[in-house]
Amino acid sequence: MAVESELSQDGKLTIRVKGRFDFGRHMEFRGSYERLQSVPRCVVVDLKEATYLDSSALGMLLLLRDHMGGDKSQVSMVNVGSDVRKILAISNFDKLFDIS
Repeated sequence: MAVESELSQDGKLTIRVKGRFDFGRHMEFRGSYERLQSVPRCVVVDLKEATYLDSSALGMLLLLRDHMGGDKSQVSMVNVGSDVRKILAISNFDKLFDIS
């Protein structure tokens, strides 16, 4: 599976994306947070194994942010590689998300 998710006891959802993060991952990515019984306390998107990110992935991240409450949301991205970080910076996602 290219998208894996894990909900911890304290309500933190971790979503791991592996390989290409593009429209082909849309259903897997949305399902990782929409199928939950309740809204998690916070979401961490782990991009350590993401090799590519396109505009549809950016849209999916915005949908996740909206699902989590928009400006009040606690959505962060971790283990972001240099190529993916450049795409996020060009798109000004560093102003919407905590990226490390």
